[in-house]
Amino acid sequence: MSTDLPVSLKGTVKSYGAIRAVDGLDLGIPHGGVTALLGPNGAGKSTAIGLMLGRLRPDAGSARLFGLDPRDIAARQRIGVMLQTAKLPRQLKVAELIKLFGGYYPNPMPVAEAVKLAGLEGLETRRSSALSGGQQRRLQFAIAAVGRPDLLLLDEPSVGLDLEARRAMWATVRLLRERGATILLTTHHLEEAEALADRVVVIDKGRVRASGSVAEMKSIVSGRTIRCVTALDVEALRALPHVLSATQSGRQAVLVTDSGEATMRALLIADPSVTDLEIASAGLEEAFDALVSA
Repeated sequence: MSTDLPVSLKGTVKSYGAIRAVDGLDLGIPHGGVTALLGPNGAGKSTAIGLMLGRLRPDAGSARLFGLDPRDIAARQRIGVMLQTAKLPRQLKVAELIKLFGGYYPNPMPVAEAVKLAGLEGLETRRSSALSGGQQRRLQFAIAAVGRPDLLLLDEPSVGLDLEARRAMWATVRLLRERGATILLTTHHLEEAEALADRVVVIDKGRVRASGSVAEMKSIVSGRTIRCVTALDVEALRALPHVLSATQSGRQAVLVTDSGEATMRALLIADPSVTDLEIASAGLEEAFDALVSA
């Protein structure tokens, strides 16, 4: 087994006209475990994935899979990919598609194993065009996993899944991790990252802002989180004493503070009508908000 990292981007730059989507990105994904790649819309995640997969070429710097050019067949046979959007041949059946894509790998799973892994039992003879959105996502997962890849890249894997299917997907990701796969996960659901990831990488404006375990990410924001419904706007909330960050959706606000009591007193003075007041330890969501709003 190669000692080269499954994914390595070094000083990688990619621009679209005047827009620099990836700006000297340094990113390494280690062997084993689940790494969650997080970032706001426009952070450069999709471009980074395109560079990893060889769909895009860097303007500067390098992109490598297992030490190889991402377009090298020896690298591509070691990865499985589930993209956020994908088109499958409409007339082929579930089992036919899994067998077809398994044929691209030297040691694929039996079709029945991939079907069970993705929770597609009973759908083997159904055409892909007749599947629901959630069933198509599970088929895409089966196709990504059927080759027993060393690196499994899951781009927003739970999009379109109901709660039960999402939990089943999480259980399957944990199973593949236990079997030794390296998994790179992108998600907008921070509870998904918190539930699955051994390591988190936050990127913004085309650069890595922070990386580490979920616990290390949470430690970035020391202090407390206050949630409430308030008439104050976000600028007034950020001006309260000891507030490290503040976000707002309508009248619902989330504040991170390094002194819960002082901030609470000031908040109640500034807005005596505040309701639904909650205070708790800061979590991954608050750490993420603090990093990308800095």
